[in-house]
Amino acid sequence: MIADAAERLRRAKHIAVLTGAGVSAESGIPTFRGEGGLWRQFRAEDLATPEAFGRDPRLVWEWYDWRRQKVAACRPNPAHHALAALESRGGEFLLITQNIDDLHRKAGSRRLVELHGNIWRVRCVAEGAVSELPDVPLREIPPRCACGSLLRPDIVWFGEMLPAEPLDRAFRAAESCDLFLVAGTSALVQPAASLPLLAKQRGATVIEVNPEPTPISPLVDISLQGKAGEILPALVAALGPTP
Repeated sequence: MIADAAERLRRAKHIAVLTGAGVSAESGIPTFRGEGGLWRQFRAEDLATPEAFGRDPRLVWEWYDWRRQKVAACRPNPAHHALAALESRGGEFLLITQNIDDLHRKAGSRRLVELHGNIWRVRCVAEGAVSELPDVPLREIPPRCACGSLLRPDIVWFGEMLPAEPLDRAFRAAESCDLFLVAGTSALVQPAASLPLLAKQRGATVIEVNPEPTPISPLVDISLQGKAGEILPALVAALGPTP
């Protein structure tokens, strides 16, 4: 199966990749849903909302400060590096991720769309300006913009729409690619879950890498069951030297 998948990758002229929490979990990033959903007796779904931020921005930022410290201790794993190597082989390529940890960029990925935002970026609630806030731990909770207004994490919260520009790039890549690679995602969270199905409808080969079957497994061309950190490096290695 690896050889077949590698041959299809080798022939592809335009590759799109979708990654989810399973890829980052292999670096030790907590999935938060899998932790029992508790932090000081709060569920993630009760903190990652505009309403929670409006009620108690300090509490929300204390939670994100804790999350950022967890993420800062993690490093890219072989799956991240394999995808960066796949991009470096040339041709049309776009990596679409649901992850907010920035590990793909740290591994060397450059043609990247972060559908759900980035935990290291912040956005001014008054001006909308986006900037990086690398402080770990935060020096001020809640952090404030130079204009004096509150800063919020530049992350898509529950109940919010995904930003139009990244979502448009993702859908255009799914529509135009000839190979779509899915790794480490449950294929349950919309609208990302519809991307491989759209690619399939447009005639692309779809390859899935996941430890367990997902709702799209019966529909893909090749399903490789296992850890992304093991399968993706093997897949890239099977491509041979970079042309």
